[in-house]
Amino acid sequence: MIKKGLFLAAAMLLCNISSSAITTVVDDDPVIMTINNKPVLRSEFVYSYNKNNGEGVMERKSVKDYIPLFINYRRKVEAALDAKLDTLQSYKKEFREYRDQHVLPTFVGDAEMEAEARKVYESTKKHIGADGLVTPLHILLRVKQNDSEEVKRRQEERADSLYKVLLAGASFEDMAKRYSDDKGSATRGGAIGKIAKGQTLPAFEDAAFALKEGEISKPVLSEVGYHIIKVIERSQLASYDSLRSDIMDFLERRKVREQMAQARLKSIAEQRSISTEEVIEQHTDSLSNCNKETRYLIKEYHDGLLLFEISNRLVWEKAANDEEGQQAFFKKNKKKYVWDNPRFKGIAYRTRDNADIEAVKKSLKGKAFSQWAEVLRTTFNNDSILRIRAEKGIFKKGDNDIIDYNEYRDATVSVKETKDFPYHGSYGKMIKKPEDYTDVKALVISDYQEAMEKEWLKELETKYPAKVNEDVVQTVTTL
Repeated sequence: MIKKGLFLAAAMLLCNISSSAITTVVDDDPVIMTINNKPVLRSEFVYSYNKNNGEGVMERKSVKDYIPLFINYRRKVEAALDAKLDTLQSYKKEFREYRDQHVLPTFVGDAEMEAEARKVYESTKKHIGADGLVTPLHILLRVKQNDSEEVKRRQEERADSLYKVLLAGASFEDMAKRYSDDKGSATRGGAIGKIAKGQTLPAFEDAAFALKEGEISKPVLSEVGYHIIKVIERSQLASYDSLRSDIMDFLERRKVREQMAQARLKSIAEQRSISTEEVIEQHTDSLSNCNKETRYLIKEYHDGLLLFEISNRLVWEKAANDEEGQQAFFKKNKKKYVWDNPRFKGIAYRTRDNADIEAVKKSLKGKAFSQWAEVLRTTFNNDSILRIRAEKGIFKKGDNDIIDYNEYRDATVSVKETKDFPYHGSYGKMIKKPEDYTDVKALVISDYQEAMEKEWLKELETKYPAKVNEDVVQTVTTL
C-alpha cells in the first residue's frame, strides 16, 4: 500500500511544487489573524473576502468591515468543531457529496475529454458514410396498420393529389402546415432536421437519399403512412472544429466525464488495494497542495456545512420552534410591532350555496382564531365535495379583493366572479395593532433569531479570542 505521505510527495512533483517551495509559499503568505489560537493565512482571508464581495453583491464591504464578519464565521465553525458536528454521519455524507462534485471531474483531464470528443466525431463520420446527410421536408398522411383497404385507398389518392399540387408550384411548407399528420414537423413546414442513414424509417430514407436538392418525391408508403418528401440540402458532416462545442455539450449531458472518472477511481483503488474514499481523500489533498483556490473551496464546503448545522441548531430552527420564547419576545418588544394603518384579522371566503355565507360566520363565532381553519375543514369540507374556499390571515388593504370590498369598503374594487363558488363573504375584525405574536409571527421569529444570534456571538467572543495582525491587513490586495 502507498503511504499517504509518499502519495502527497509524488503529487507535489506532478504539480511542479517541491517540498522546499511549500515553505516559501507559506513564508510569502503571512498570518493575518489568529482565532482560538489557530492561524489564518492572508490568502484564506482574501479568498473569502473576494468570494463574498464579488460582482452581484448588493452591498460590498471594505476589508476593515469584513474582518469582524469573517471572525464571527470562524468562531461559529470552531463551536461546531467543539460540538463534534463534523463526526456526524449525516455531515460526513453531505460533505463528501459536495467535495466529490468538485474533485471527481479532476480524475479526467481535458486532453482525455478532447480525445473522447474526437472518437465521437470519427464514429459519427464513419456511420454517416459516403452518402452524407440530407435535410428533408415531408408531408405525412397517416395510415394505421388496422385501417381498412378503403381508408388506405383514400389516403393514397389524397397523397397523389397533394403531389400534383406541389409539382404545379404550391409551397411545400404551406401544404405541410395545412395537411401533414405529423403535427410536430407540420408547424415547421415539414422540417425534421438533418438525418443520416439508419435514423428513420427505411422506406423514408431510401426515397430521401435518392433525391437531389430541390427534388420532390412521389408518395412513398412506410409503416406509418404516405410521405411526400422534398430534400432542401445534401451535405457532409461539418469539420470537427466547427462541431467541437456541440460534441462537448453532448458529452456533458451524457455525464461522460463523470463515468470516466468513476472508472478511473475504481481502477486506482484496485491497483493500490485501498478504498475509493481513500483515493478521493488523497487526491483532494494533492489538489489542495497544488492550488490554494481548490484548498479553500474544499474548506468552504467543510466549514459552510458546519456553520449551517450549528446555526440551525442554536439559532434558526431553535427560534422557529420555540413558541413560548416567541411569545415572551413579543411581549417584551411590543412597541416595536406597530402598523401605519389597521389590519383585518379574519378570513375571506367563497361558497357554492348562498346559505353558507351565514353558516360560516355562525360556525366560527366564539372560536379562537387559531382554530378557524380546522373548524371550516371539518364543518364544510369534510367530504368529497368542497362547499367553501377560504383564505385566513392578517390583511392590509390591497391584499384581497373580498376583504377590500367588504371590510375596507372600497367601492372601486370589483370582486372577481367564479363559476363554482359564486358567493363570497368575510368574517373577522379590524385591529389597530398586533394582538398576539402570531399576528406578526414571521417578523417575531426573524427578530428573535437575530437576538439569539447576538447573544451567541457574545459567548463565542469570550470563548474563542481573536487577534488581528494589522500590519498584514494593510498588505491585503483584493479583486
